[in-house]
Amino acid sequence: MMAKIAFVFPGQGSQYVGMARDFYDNASIAREMFTAADGILGVPLSRICFEGPDDELRQTKNTQPAIFLHSVVAARFITSLSPDMVAGHSLGEYSALVAAEAISFEDGLRLVRLRGELMQRAGEQQKGTMAAIVGLASEAVELLCREAAATGVVQPANFNSPGQIVISGSVEGVHQAMEISRRRGAKMVKELVVSGAFHSPLMESAREGLREALDRTTISDARIPLYANVTAEPVTRSSEIRELLFRQLTNPVRWEQTIRSMVRDGAVRFVEIGPGKVLQGLAKRTEALVKTAGVDKYADIASLETAA
Repeated sequence: MMAKIAFVFPGQGSQYVGMARDFYDNASIAREMFTAADGILGVPLSRICFEGPDDELRQTKNTQPAIFLHSVVAARFITSLSPDMVAGHSLGEYSALVAAEAISFEDGLRLVRLRGELMQRAGEQQKGTMAAIVGLASEAVELLCREAAATGVVQPANFNSPGQIVISGSVEGVHQAMEISRRRGAKMVKELVVSGAFHSPLMESAREGLREALDRTTISDARIPLYANVTAEPVTRSSEIRELLFRQLTNPVRWEQTIRSMVRDGAVRFVEIGPGKVLQGLAKRTEALVKTAGVDKYADIASLETAA
């Protein structure tokens, strides 16, 4: 099987104040994209990315378009490599779809802003939380979530890498699952600072608004396969992409299996595009032999070209 390259795109939590400022300072096309984004959304997204403050950037309605914009801008500068497949972690799935030419930059930006607004509102309407559990098998976490569900809503939200799983749900349900995890020998159990119970049934109220937006958005067949969060399998047909984006809101992100599926189909090199290095670490923990690289900073483009 031919060695293939996978582009992967980060999700919420990878943002930082100052993100993508060096792209803006060094390249006119980046400045044009940031200016366009500010105009499309009618909010000063450039300022929020570059200057914060952090609590404003961390608002879900701002975080999601900020990470999307950083990722899509960075991807524009990669000319030495072409991906054979793409994937994105939660929000990152939208960035991946722009790279696969299934969604335009402008439509993707509008979608992620709305998605962030809907998710933030759902989190305000139904208070929930999330927690990371390290050191238990996925089957064990699924079982203890079912046990804790007697106390409140809780389910796995992100299967990130072997032994690293995030759970999501009501405060009572998640706290009960955390307690059971400790008793079952988890190496680490940590509640996360989030504005809602993402990828759980508590996001239900956001689904209708997202469905309407997806229905009126032009989505084309993907030029290269997208490995979907919901199924961890490749998809190219626009009708399937639309349905999977809708289902993603309340379903777990099967990231560990996504990496395994991409490797199964020939991926040997993973390039993370956007803020941070989280996905590079998850790929290495899932499949130790893969090569990883990242494009977070403008200077990373030159090192990627050298390594190509």
